[in-house]
Amino acid sequence: MKDKANNHIVYLYSATAVILWGLSYIWSEKLLGQGIPIEYFVSIRVLFAGTILLLFNLIAGADMRIHKKDLHKFLLLALCEPLIYFICETYGIALTESPTYAAMIVASTPIFALAAGTLFFKEKMRAVNIVGTVICIFGILLMTATSGGVGKHFVLGIILLAVAVFAEVGQASCTKWLAGDYKPQVITMYQFLIGGAYLTPVFFLKGLNRFDPALYLSWSVWEPILFLAVLCSCLSFTLWVGSIKNLGVARSAVLQSLIPVVTAVAGIIQGTEILGGLQWLGIAVASAGVILSQLNTERKSGRKSSTPR
Repeated sequence: MKDKANNHIVYLYSATAVILWGLSYIWSEKLLGQGIPIEYFVSIRVLFAGTILLLFNLIAGADMRIHKKDLHKFLLLALCEPLIYFICETYGIALTESPTYAAMIVASTPIFALAAGTLFFKEKMRAVNIVGTVICIFGILLMTATSGGVGKHFVLGIILLAVAVFAEVGQASCTKWLAGDYKPQVITMYQFLIGGAYLTPVFFLKGLNRFDPALYLSWSVWEPILFLAVLCSCLSFTLWVGSIKNLGVARSAVLQSLIPVVTAVAGIIQGTEILGGLQWLGIAVASAGVILSQLNTERKSGRKSSTPR
């Protein structure tokens, strides 16, 4: 009973992170629509997130020591995400000119995460889980089949988003390596503090170009930045460490496939996206695929269990 309760908590945390990440595409699009440089708001987002988590860990008295053997893992973690992932993802959104298409490309992450989980961490994905992953991705493709227009640099945007996908898998793998020895909020703190150091030169070289205090320091700009920093970085990434630790690289990545669903629904509410019957069918198929991907069919005491691990 206790294990089942813990599983429910893990999935609740995972769902919270997925919802907030789905909304992050909308908030990023708001900043891009105002002409704010990617290097400006991504750098501030990362630095704010790292600083907030540092203060939290100091107040909580958390053990923040990094073992010498793990230093290179933290450096690689921050290199994959936020540096490579955030830059490529945000430029991808800008060039495709469609948050939903961008989210759909990132939703292909489970394909590569499945390979990483199997090769590096010996995670077991049973036939029903693999079928669920394929069904989920098919549902995402249905959902985005006819949604919206695309930008003139759409292909380049897709390439950058593909790089972001590989960076995401690298980030998940590094997190899995570290999750057994460090608290989630400590891993996330170093991820963003080191990432902020990586992004500092980018911020000063490109982020402050055409700096207009009236715009760059306005609430219309800082509101989405704070949402991205506090909710989509501090909270979501901390929750996601627990998801990767308990579900594994492959299973947790499948849950991320629902991010485009959140983005699309949020777009509908805001009036920026219109979904037809095919898209709603895609949402239903993707959701069914996620459920199948999380089932545990191991035999216990002569019976099959369908309780998520």
